[in-house]
Amino acid sequence: MRVVVVGATGNVGTSVLRSLEMEPQVESILGIARRLPGLRSPKTEWAAADVTRDELAPHFRGADAVILLAWLIQPSRDLNKLWMVNVEGSMRAAWAVKEAGVPALLYASSVGTYSPGPKDRAVDESWPVDGIPTSYYSRQKAEVERRLNYFERQAPDVRVVRMRQGLTFKKEAAQGIRRLFGGSFFPSVLARRGFINFIPEIEGLRSQVVHSYDLGEAYRLALLREARGAFNIAADPVLDAREIGRILDARPVPVPVTLARASVRLSWQLRLQPVPEGWLDLALNVPIMDTTRAREELGWTPSRSAGDALLDLLGGLRVGAGLDTPPLSRGTSGPLRIRELLTGVGRREP
Repeated sequence: MRVVVVGATGNVGTSVLRSLEMEPQVESILGIARRLPGLRSPKTEWAAADVTRDELAPHFRGADAVILLAWLIQPSRDLNKLWMVNVEGSMRAAWAVKEAGVPALLYASSVGTYSPGPKDRAVDESWPVDGIPTSYYSRQKAEVERRLNYFERQAPDVRVVRMRQGLTFKKEAAQGIRRLFGGSFFPSVLARRGFINFIPEIEGLRSQVVHSYDLGEAYRLALLREARGAFNIAADPVLDAREIGRILDARPVPVPVTLARASVRLSWQLRLQPVPEGWLDLALNVPIMDTTRAREELGWTPSRSAGDALLDLLGGLRVGAGLDTPPLSRGTSGPLRIRELLTGVGRREP
């Protein structure tokens, strides 16, 4: 089996490669990225391509499946660029799958594709997928799923899988996650458990997390099981302020939603951190996902809890962990994070 992974150098991509490398049925892998990494492995070869402008079908021909992970979260101040990569680029890749005659497309969707939903019970994959209106990330994830509905009607011979995953953490992704969500001014010392004494308790803020390695395994299983459709992917327990406080031995402190939202918006406007308030809206409004289908149809069982994934990320933030890929390497930020500062917080990629 030959598999092409588009967006293979990020948090999820490197974990998918890890799982595919260990799978005997996968004989060769082509990793595609805009910027080639220093990573080397026996089964994987690399090619540079941009989903917005390069010919993709030649890279896909002869493959048994394409796993589509390419997605930009930054620059948050350039919504046109994000749309062109995330929506138009994703669909360019999907149509290239059809053109190349590849029989399977596995797409990285997200919990963010869901419409607002309950936090006191779990919903399955039939919950509406119209996104959270104030979140550009959510709107774009929902738009890709809408376009995939049309794609499936036009390409019935392509098996399409949509992985609706929760927040995805691992130690080696710490630098990439910090750049995307914490920004250049985030002090790594704050990731030390001894410095985390308080956890903001915001009404409605309950999130699901999965370890990146376990997510990589979900993609491997979906590849081998001939699965179709959407799968919710997340580990237990659901994380809220009280659960995080228990894990970190910290005290939850109530914070009004209006104050939290205003603080995020102001700090983004002042370029102190790289994400607008829509990300908080997303976390407050997406539903809790029921993962029964993934467990029963894929045989997927996470080996790490949500708390384990959180602690792994914090450990990576403390030590500046990364991998030798542009999205995850510590060196991408430059000395004293100078490249992040020069490109502008939330304005351009370092």
